[in-house]
Amino acid sequence: MGRMKPSLLQTVFAGVLITGLIWHTVVLAESVSVLEEGSFSAEKAVSPLPAKWEPLHFKDINRHTDYRLVDEGGQVVVKAVADASASGLIRKITIDPREYPILQWRWKITNVLKKGNVHRKDGDDYPARLYILFEYDPDKLGFFEKLKYETAKLFYGAYPPLASINYIWASNAPEGLVVPNPYSDRSMMVAVESGEKNLNRWLTEERNIYEDYRKVFKDEPPMISGVAIMTDTDDTGESATAYYGDILFFHERP
Repeated sequence: MGRMKPSLLQTVFAGVLITGLIWHTVVLAESVSVLEEGSFSAEKAVSPLPAKWEPLHFKDINRHTDYRLVDEGGQVVVKAVADASASGLIRKITIDPREYPILQWRWKITNVLKKGNVHRKDGDDYPARLYILFEYDPDKLGFFEKLKYETAKLFYGAYPPLASINYIWASNAPEGLVVPNPYSDRSMMVAVESGEKNLNRWLTEERNIYEDYRKVFKDEPPMISGVAIMTDTDDTGESATAYYGDILFFHERP
């Protein structure tokens, strides 16, 4: 069994604090039709990381995935290379999923993981995944859950995210599968792609975040508080390479 990652929400929250990510992107519904929160193609490949994105590191995991901007086929994208490692890139944002429900992104992978298993902690690795984080809302929690969040606030100085949706490229699970993360049922895994059929091909994905949240959590979503990408192989001990293109939020379907 590989090293066990802490719960997704604790990890993301701790990573935000450790990296000192303190800015916010506040948007108004009437201002623009699309929010380019991951506009990697507008960057220069000479920069190591995209602007306004920060490394997300995990406690007790010393081997970090390598992320860098590269020119891939004439367009600048983020390349991620994992070798028995785990880390991510994260951007803090504030977006109303009712006003900008449509998420669109591009990605490509070169291999899947033989031991990847969406149901097990020792298989909780993915060649590519994209997180959407949702801010803390006490009205959506029961008494004992609120106590956990209050304890977290005392320890970290702020509330952790309420929940997250992970859009994953699953290695072995079927496309369309929706299951809780093995570390936390406040983090849901959605298999957007699966297996080897689309290896080495750029794919454009589109999801309705608002509808996905309502479906998986049976509730109205709070504000989106962050977006992150991650290629990780620390639990399986394998290697993976992935590429991430622009990440966009639309007011309506483009």
